[in-house]
Amino acid sequence: MDTNDFVVSEFVLIGLSNSWEMHHFLFWFFSAFYMGIILGNHFTVLTVITDSHLHTPMYFLLANLSLLDLGLSSTTVPKTISNLFTDCNIISFPKCMTQIFFIHITGGGEMVQLIAMAYDRYTAICKPLHYLTIMSPKMCVSFVVAAWIVGTIHAVFQFVFVINLPFCGPNEVDSFYCDFPQVMKLACVDTYKLEFVIITNSGFISMATFFSLITSYIFILVTIWKRSSGDLSKAFVTLSAHITVVILFFTPCMFLYVWPFPTTSLDKCLFIVDFAITPLLNPAIYTLRNKDMREAMRRLGKQIVGPHGISK
Repeated sequence: MDTNDFVVSEFVLIGLSNSWEMHHFLFWFFSAFYMGIILGNHFTVLTVITDSHLHTPMYFLLANLSLLDLGLSSTTVPKTISNLFTDCNIISFPKCMTQIFFIHITGGGEMVQLIAMAYDRYTAICKPLHYLTIMSPKMCVSFVVAAWIVGTIHAVFQFVFVINLPFCGPNEVDSFYCDFPQVMKLACVDTYKLEFVIITNSGFISMATFFSLITSYIFILVTIWKRSSGDLSKAFVTLSAHITVVILFFTPCMFLYVWPFPTTSLDKCLFIVDFAITPLLNPAIYTLRNKDMREAMRRLGKQIVGPHGISK
């Protein structure tokens, strides 16, 4: 009988600790971080929308990055919180596949978005006289649309290989969530060729994009250094937020997909960084390092509280 007749209907996520104390800690950890992710990213988007001073290409792209961060985190963290609360670590096969699909839509989209933001900074710093012409509203919208389209294509390209794999035996996923490297281990066939597809499509693309972005930021800094007789302080403050976000996003991706079968403990740490810590830190990084965002959030806070809400 064909192995496809024995397709599993659900997976068991066994990445969670068996310790009650660790369960309790992780529940409050993920709950607090996810609340911060929701509030921080929504507040960033709301600030950009409502403050006319931020109606520029840079902040338009930043708002979309916040939406992508919120989407990426929401693919996994709520399910993890639910599992910790109910002590039920089962995820159905369709939900597991859906989780994988949306992880790669938002992850692929965020990769394109970070490229767009690097191009925006390059244009603003290296071609300031042509900045508004190059980064027109049409161009900004094109970047955002491209991010979602590329993310979808990236997800579909890998998803079509995994959805047809026969899963006829073990169904325990040693992780907090479903993703290609973890789920492929459970297939009843040799997945060597598929591993190569995953490494090429996710791993090498992540690595190439990461080094390209870092190189572009170095090029921008060198260009400013030549023009301003070595004063890089202002430029570094402007670009450091972007560089920090690029490192936070791509480092886990490269470990997970360039080396697609890391140790279990590393896999769990990378999950926490990629889906909980980075989406929370991104709004904080851009806010703390950006005077315009801080002032805009202060103005929005006063509008929300009202003129009589703050005592002198």
